[in-house]
Order: sequence, then C-alpha cells, then structure tokens
Amino acid sequence: MSFDISKMRNIGISAHIDSGKTTLSERILFYCDKIHAIHEVRGKDGVGAVMDNMELERERGITIQSASTQVQWKDYTVNVIDTPGHVDFTVEVERSLRVLDGAILVLCSVGGVQSQSITVDRQLKRYHVPRIAFVNKCDRTGANPFKVRMQLREKLGLNAYMMQIPIGLEDKLEGVVDLVTMKALYFEGDNGTEIRVAEIPAHLVDDANKYREELLDAASMFSDELMEAMLEDAVTEDMIRDAVRKGTLAEQFVPVFCGSAYKNKGIQPLLDGVVSYLPNPSEVKNFALDLDKNEEQVELSCDENKPCVSLGFKLEDGQYGQLTYVRVYQGCLKKGEELYNTRSRKKFKVGRLVRMNSASMEDINEGVPGDIVALFGVDCASGDTFCSGGLNYAMTSMYVPEPVISLAITPKDKKSADQMAKALNRFTKEDPTFQTYVDPESNQTIIKGMGELHLDVYIERMKREYKCEVETGMPQVAYRESITQRAEFNYTHKKQTGGSGQYGRVAGFMEPIEDKDYEFVDSIKGGVIPNEYIPSCDKGFRASMTKGSLIGFPIVGVRCTINDGQSHPVDSSDIAFQVAAQGAFREAYSKAKPVILEPIMKVSLEGPTEFQGNIFAVINQRRGIIVSSTEDGAFSRVEAEVPLSEMFGFSTVLRSLTQGKAEFSMEFLKYGKVPNSISDTLVKEYEEKRKKEQK
Repeated sequence: MSFDISKMRNIGISAHIDSGKTTLSERILFYCDKIHAIHEVRGKDGVGAVMDNMELERERGITIQSASTQVQWKDYTVNVIDTPGHVDFTVEVERSLRVLDGAILVLCSVGGVQSQSITVDRQLKRYHVPRIAFVNKCDRTGANPFKVRMQLREKLGLNAYMMQIPIGLEDKLEGVVDLVTMKALYFEGDNGTEIRVAEIPAHLVDDANKYREELLDAASMFSDELMEAMLEDAVTEDMIRDAVRKGTLAEQFVPVFCGSAYKNKGIQPLLDGVVSYLPNPSEVKNFALDLDKNEEQVELSCDENKPCVSLGFKLEDGQYGQLTYVRVYQGCLKKGEELYNTRSRKKFKVGRLVRMNSASMEDINEGVPGDIVALFGVDCASGDTFCSGGLNYAMTSMYVPEPVISLAITPKDKKSADQMAKALNRFTKEDPTFQTYVDPESNQTIIKGMGELHLDVYIERMKREYKCEVETGMPQVAYRESITQRAEFNYTHKKQTGGSGQYGRVAGFMEPIEDKDYEFVDSIKGGVIPNEYIPSCDKGFRASMTKGSLIGFPIVGVRCTINDGQSHPVDSSDIAFQVAAQGAFREAYSKAKPVILEPIMKVSLEGPTEFQGNIFAVINQRRGIIVSSTEDGAFSRVEAEVPLSEMFGFSTVLRSLTQGKAEFSMEFLKYGKVPNSISDTLVKEYEEKRKKEQK
C-alpha cells in the first residue's frame, strides 16, 4: 500500500456565529472538485449548503452538528470538519477539536475577535491545536483585516502576522498580495476558479514591503537559516515557508490570510496555507493510557503495521442505524477486523466501513492512521476507544461542560410518549451536554441543555424526525443551596425494637467552603466512633447534600467535620451512623443560615453603538452587572454578568430594542447568591408545591 501520511491533513473550521465557516467549507469543496455548483447557507435556490445537511440547519441558517468530509487538494488529502459557532453547541466543537490536528480560525473582517472566537481559541489551546487565521468578509463595508490582526494579538495573545494583504477593500476587493512570493493574485473566471498572477500594484508596494519585513522578522525566530539568509539578502520562498511552518506547529506563530468566501476570493491560497503550515498526523503527539499498567501514558505512532487504536468521537443515529465517527490514531482499521471496546469490554466485528462526505457516504475497505472514517452498527458511547491485537488502551476523554438550563416536557398522546422515549434515548447518546431524567417529585420528564436554542433545536427535531408532539413547561434554572456560617451539630440516633436496635451519635460542625462542592473531615480521636463507621458518616452527609430544605435543590460549598460521637457494641451499625449523620446535617443546616445560589452567565452583546443605551438598560433591568463596554467605530460590544433566570426570552427583547441588529451569546460563569426578595418567593413556591403533593 503506497500511502504517504505527510500528504494528509485533518483540519477543523471554527469561529464565532456568522463569520462564514460554512460558506468557506462550501468553497473548499467546490475548489477541490467535490461539488460542481456552489450553494449558499441561506440559499435562494432552496438547496442550502452541502455541509448543513439537516433541514433545520438550512431553515435557521446555522450549523447545529459538525459535518465531516474528505477532499483532495493538489496531491494532498484533507479531512475537513465544519463546526457550529453557537455556544449552545459547544460540545460539537470540543469533540471535533479533540480529534483534529490543525484548525482554520475564521474571523469576520468587520466584527474581528468576537466573544465566541475567544471561546474557540480557548478550546484550541486546551487541545494544543495549531491554527491559521482567515479574515473573511473583506468585501463588507467597514472591513479592516489589519485591525483584526491586532485584535488577535491583544485579545487572544496570539503571535499573528499577515501572510497576505488585500488588494482593495469593501466593494473594491479584487484579490490579495502574497507576501511570500511577492506577487498579486487575482481571482477571475467562473466563481474565481482562475488565478491570475501579476505584479503588485504600484500603490501597494510600500505596504507589501513593510508587512513582508514584519513577517520575515517574526519567522526568522524559528529558523537560523532564514536569519542568516536575511543578512545576506538571499531569502528564498521555501525558507520562509519552513520557518512559518515550524512556528505554527510549535503554536507560537499564527499566519493570517484574508479574502472573502462569499465572493470566491482568497480560498485557494488558504488551502495552500493549510497544506504548507498545518501538521500532518505524524507531527502531532497523541497519547493513550494503558489500562493494564495503572493508566501510564503511552505515545501512539502513525505506523500502519502496529495494532489499531482509534477513538469514537461522535455518534449519529441515521436511517441505517447508529453511525460512529472514528479517528484512527495508530494502525489500520480494516473491514471485517475484530476490535475491542475498552470501556464496555466487548469485542465486535467491523461490518460496514464508510467515508462521510457530509450526508452522503462511500464504502471503503480500510482506514489508515490519521484518517477519519465512520462505522455502522457498533454499540458504543461517545468517547469510547477501540483497540485491536490485545491492547487495552483508553484515549483521554474530552471536556464536557455542565448543562445550565432545564425544561419539563410532556407528550401529548400515547404514540408521542413512545416516540419521545426513543428520541431522548438517541439524543442523550449523541450529545453529552443534553441530559434527561424523570423528576421523582413531579414525575415530569426533564431535559437539560446548554441554552434555550439548544433545547429548542432538540424539541423541533423530535417533531420532525420522530413525529412526536410535546408540550413544554417553564424552563427551570439549576439553582443550588449553600450555607453562610459555621454551625455545630450533636445528634443521637436511637431506635429500640425487639432484639438489637440502632444506635449512633455524631457530633461536630459544618462550615462554608469555596471552590468545592463538599469536603468531609475526620477529626475523631480515641476511637469514639469505630473506624469502620467513619465512611458511613461521610455517606450520610453526602446523601443529605443531594437535596436542600429551602427549595429542594442540591447543596454545595459545605465542609462537614466530625470530632466526637458514640457507638454501642451491639446496636451500632453502618445504617445507624448513616441515619445519625443525616439527622446531624439537618439539625446544623437550618442553623447555618442557608441561602439559595443561582447560575450567573457571562453574556457578550454586540450591536450598533446607537443602541448602546438600550443594551445597558435591558441588562440593568435583568439584575445584570456590566463588566466592560468597548466602542469600535459604529459598533459596540458589552460584556456583562447576568443571572440565568433573567435571560429567558432575552433574544426576542434584544431584537425588538435594537431593530434586530444586535446579537448576544452566553456561557456559564459561576454561582451567585439570590437576592432576599426572590429567595423568599422561591421558598414559598416550594412550600406550596410540597403541600399539594402531600394532599
């Protein structure tokens, strides 16, 4: 088999909402001859972008699920994953970045570094993914790629340098000047397929020389050869490319390209940049944990003759059953081969092996190291590792944020109830941030997610894909309870029946702690509580933490210390001390001045400066605190901290206040204390609910 791994790239396209990620991936497919006609994201032709293959994505004009495809550029094979921009679908971005070797960070030349760009950049840093930046939409009014480059440095701390400068901006965008070859590139012909190489226009020569000088100075830090060549004035294009590649792979340099995906300008040089500067799978270090050797780290190699190690990073339930997206890290994944799932400890045979091109698929016989392929009919969960040849490795899992918002749903009829169970089962398997459970008190089915849009999309998908009609209740915020002062406890549990009874006394104190949900401290001296009953006390306290007495939500931020107690030689038991600890907790909890905590969200709002006053007012009305506000010409950005309970229906209010011109994104920041007036209302509601249930 003649497979050259150095000719392979695995890249993701990630960015803020509406920066043009899907439009860019559509152009990449077109220029790599994967599709023969370009369709737009909000297409007038009713077709929509190829990478947005869900009907819902096409209607809303947003990406919901990451889509994967493989293209050929020159003699390179590129696996491309288009990821969502909305913070609600952040896990889609996480799991894509977990398996990618490089990324294109797309930025809008007007908006620059926006709130979601910061989140994406944090994710790229978490997984050590080298990136190149593409400043898109240079044809928009107010475009300024040089300002965006400065923001990449100031806001994201990236060592960013221009690889190109635009020829003209806004409606006069004609092409780009390549600072490596020092030639002007014009994109002509049908859909910009023909590239005309010409001399740099006279009015841009000084600028081109200035930015090239900057580029050489920065790149020479990574190559002694280039530094010497600069002194002798003998710099070659290959020297620059090698130095930039070294810096990019070390995550210490970010090449910046510019253009307009919508106007078909600058995409081919960007693809050249992908193959020139982003790593091939063998240049990225990947580690697995050896489960047989106490989880010691093992470095995997891209050797096709070694036993196969691969990671199932995403599940999708299609019309032909469950589809598992797999990234092969070591060895070959062959059709008909037997693999071992190290989490479920089950063996399975690779039946059908396919390569995904967004929604369409082609059958293949094997996946090579570094490849992204898909398996059919494998029973597994997201994040499972598949090994062959007697290995028992696990790949490190990805970071999954906690859901912050929940909603009660009830099916309208019996048929919908069966379909709802099927849908929830599938969605929870596919998406780790979407969770569901039945509330033991109200017997309602509760779904939890990352935001209103996240839950909206899943309810809409139930209707469309499962013909399941559901009614939704008020969104429920994930409140918490905590304590504000130290309180002593001294509780004796005594129960006498015929024969041996139950006896246990637990004494000590509880106090508030920060940064931890719960801590247990054993300060027992002289064995007044025998050692075997200490874990029972811990268990009893933990059980009490699951539900507070104020509004029935979990308790956080409590340290329980036991320093005294008593046992009975016959009547003491594991269960007696558990019950004693629960009684002690209840006794002290009411004395420790409990309070209710609510999730505080970090909200980023962006809109025209003329509406800044309205934005400030709406945040203040919703108990928000404005952290910072920056004005950038006609555009302003406001960062605020607002309680989640005040954010319901916010998008509609914001749109009406700003004529639909402002947008916002939010993510969970911390838990904060609820004001007394709201706290009293919540406690009253909880009391009434309990009384109703008792009747």
